[in-house]
Amino acid sequence: MYSFIKKYTETMQDQNIYPIFSLVVFVAFFIGVLWYVMTMNKEEVKEIENLPLEK
Repeated sequence: MYSFIKKYTETMQDQNIYPIFSLVVFVAFFIGVLWYVMTMNKEEVKEIENLPLEK
C-alpha cells in the first residue's frame, strides 16, 4: 500500500505543497483549540474537571 502511494506522489506536479498544507492545517487547529481553552469561562472549566468524579 505504501509503495502505491509513493509511486503516485512521485508522478505528481508540485508534490511539496501537501506537507506544507497539512502542517498549516495542524497548526491552525492547535492554535484554535488553545485559544478556545484560554478563553473558556471559569465556571465551565470547574464543571468539566469534575465530570469523571461525578459518575
